[in-house]
This record gives sequence, structure tokens and C-alpha cells, in this order.
Amino acid sequence: MRVFGIDPGSQCTGYGCVDSDGRRHQLVACGAVRAGVAATFPEQLSIIYRELSAHIAAQRPDFVVIESIFHAVNARSALKLGHARGVAMLAATEAGVTVIEYTPAEIKRSVVGYGRAEKAQVGQMVKLLLGLDAVPTPHDAADALAVAICHLHAGKGTSKGRPASKGTKAETSWRHYKPAAVR
Repeated sequence: MRVFGIDPGSQCTGYGCVDSDGRRHQLVACGAVRAGVAATFPEQLSIIYRELSAHIAAQRPDFVVIESIFHAVNARSALKLGHARGVAMLAATEAGVTVIEYTPAEIKRSVVGYGRAEKAQVGQMVKLLLGLDAVPTPHDAADALAVAICHLHAGKGTSKGRPASKGTKAETSWRHYKPAAVR
């Protein structure tokens, strides 16, 4: 399965694409879309949309996963983040890819094991999980890879947007696992 993660931001939007066979994850691509400070806000959104569209088209993922908005002290920053998320979602849906959202706490819990992990901890776990020599830079790219890894760990769906079949309790949670009888 190929998952394309997005960490939205109006100044810097991170992206990361990960392949997985269900056991091992492999880095495909990562980076950040930077809209120059001289660009107007509408120009920044246009740059984010165009560049994410190109990366999604090049990687051809099964899913696009995006970090959802969390509460912000500054309403203006939250609105700008919402706009950036909107153009990221538009790029994915126009490419015909299913979009899935996770909260920052879900992502951190899935990747690090703690929902209030620091950026450095997330980056280090991304490095370890993908078998990289160094933490991906900028941190927006590492965060986007964490979003993709979160989806791979969550097991929501298969490929091409078809939802996973609902299993029994024993198949969906380790808490209900009972080993098969030994013959």
C-alpha cells in the first residue's frame, strides 16, 4: 500500500510518501512546499495546491492522509491553516484519491506511543520506523511521514479506497486475541 501524508501549513506544508507491505515501511519521497514570504496568501495557497497536485500525481498513492486541525490560540492562524488544509484536500480529491484525517494526538500516539510527544521524538521514531540514516528535514516532512505511518498502523482500508472488511472482535483488537489451539 502506498500512503501520501500531508502536514498542512500556510508557510510550509510537509509531504511524505511511504510504501508498506504490511510488515515493513519504506520511504518513497518527502519534502516541503514553501510559499515565499513575499507571496500573497492566495498565491501561497495556489503554490501549495500546484505542488501537492504534482507530487500526488507523481507518487500515485492509494490514500492521502492529512493532519486535522487542532485548537489554536490565534484565530487568524487557525483560519490560514484551514485554508491550507482545504487546498491539500482539493489536490487529493481531484487526483481521485481517498482522503483520511487524523488528529495530532492520534498521529503521535500511533508513531511514538504517546499523544503529547515532542517533534524531536516524532522525527526520531520516523527515522527508526523507515530505517533512515537521519531524521527527515525539515520537521514538516518528518511530520507528514508520521501522518502516513499513522495510517499504515491504523489499518483503515486496503488499496484504492476500498474499506477493509469488518472482522470479528478477535481480528480487530489484540485485547480479544486468543491463540488457535495447537494440534
